[in-house]
Amino acid sequence: MIELPVIPSERRKRPDWLRVKLPAGPEFRKVRQLVDNYKLHTICESGSCPNMGECWGAGTATFMILGNVCTRSCSFCAVATGRPNEYDADEPRRVAEAIKLMQVKHAVITSVNRDELKDRGAEIWYQTVRQVKENTPETTIETLIPDVKNNWDALIHMIEAGQEVVSHNMETVERLYRSVRPQAKYARSLEQIKRTKEFGQRTKSGIMLGLGETQDEVFKAIDDLVENGLDILTLGQYLQPTKMHHEVIEWITPEMFNNYREEGLKRGLKYVESGPLVRSSYHAERHVNVPI
Repeated sequence: MIELPVIPSERRKRPDWLRVKLPAGPEFRKVRQLVDNYKLHTICESGSCPNMGECWGAGTATFMILGNVCTRSCSFCAVATGRPNEYDADEPRRVAEAIKLMQVKHAVITSVNRDELKDRGAEIWYQTVRQVKENTPETTIETLIPDVKNNWDALIHMIEAGQEVVSHNMETVERLYRSVRPQAKYARSLEQIKRTKEFGQRTKSGIMLGLGETQDEVFKAIDDLVENGLDILTLGQYLQPTKMHHEVIEWITPEMFNNYREEGLKRGLKYVESGPLVRSSYHAERHVNVPI
């Protein structure tokens, strides 16, 4: 069992810059009803995203396909872990119809890890993107894909359907992988990003801060990502979903996030979204215009 550090109580108090408004408003209720009616999963809810009110209030959402039970047990994630049910082959159609009804201009699609599937869920990924494109050709798409565990054929099938952005999150720095992403490998995720870039895609990744990383480790991660072909990086504050998850080690100030953004651009990234409340899909519509 991995022991997590004990954090003094005064460091656990959430600072003012991390306070958000509760979700409300007619557009938020409209999206909620559509998601419920079409029996869809969103990472907004499953991942306890602090921006759900802002994004849903604007009529957008990040859809999570392949169920809501993950085969991984990452210490930062609020998504349920266990043995997933068989996937729903009709899910791509429902996602595409919901996106059309919501009049989404830019859709973000993600999924749980499905390590038990031979193709890692690649066919459902492919069909979802294709059916969204067929239903609403004007909709741009970002796919936030999981670790394929070296199944590079599955990776190509996931990213060849016509999406504009392909994202795969590193989540943290190399030293913390054992405690934060015990079933993942830092080098393997870098290789996945490299292969995605070699396929000709616009590449994106995200890192959470406040898990105990040092500034130099963040800079090293940025250099590794640039070396492996990353275009876009998101940096945000880690927020502990429950008491059973990895504790927040440090609250990163807005000033420090600005410094990381400037440093990332200096080191070769084309676009950096950096701030306490930034998450993978935050302002994602801006990323489709980043040059490849």
